[in-house]
Amino acid sequence: MVKKNACIFISGKGSNLKNLIGRSRDYNFPISVKLVVSDKRKALGILYAKKNSIPFLLINTKSRNYENKLLEYLKKYKISLICLAGYMKILSKKFLRDYGKKVINIHPSLLPKFKGLNTFYKVLKNKEKKTGCTVHYVDEKLDNGKIISQRSFYIDSTDNEEILKNKTQKLEYLAFPESIIKIFRKN
Repeated sequence: MVKKNACIFISGKGSNLKNLIGRSRDYNFPISVKLVVSDKRKALGILYAKKNSIPFLLINTKSRNYENKLLEYLKKYKISLICLAGYMKILSKKFLRDYGKKVINIHPSLLPKFKGLNTFYKVLKNKEKKTGCTVHYVDEKLDNGKIISQRSFYIDSTDNEEILKNKTQKLEYLAFPESIIKIFRKN
């Protein structure tokens, strides 16, 4: 199987990154993680890149031409898929257009509900019965692109934001790889 080169964008702990690196070692998994990008110098996920000898790029999103530098790296590593895994910056319309390939994101709610930040707080405040995660294509609007897959669970009356986060992350570790397989099964 010829694997597609993927780049994972992170801003924090990198637990989805760790999961995708592990899955990418499976012979039948369609991607190989070739680059990790972070907008946070102290993102713990960078340690997973280092530990697995995966090149990483720290970007300063305040720098004027950072997207051009990013595009150069994506081209250099022949990246066919970008996975946003807890990446907390919005990619510009120009970047998405210039990149021109698949960009997917994992979001900790059942979109279209609760776009943006503070998802678990919003879920509890709205007294939702069910929540979960969504993997979707990234387009020019926030958490808006075509949905690839969703996984859900029922909320217990004792669940708080931390418990919801933990339950959701467990589903993310299943939904993200499933979605990647689904994308490349079509091609």
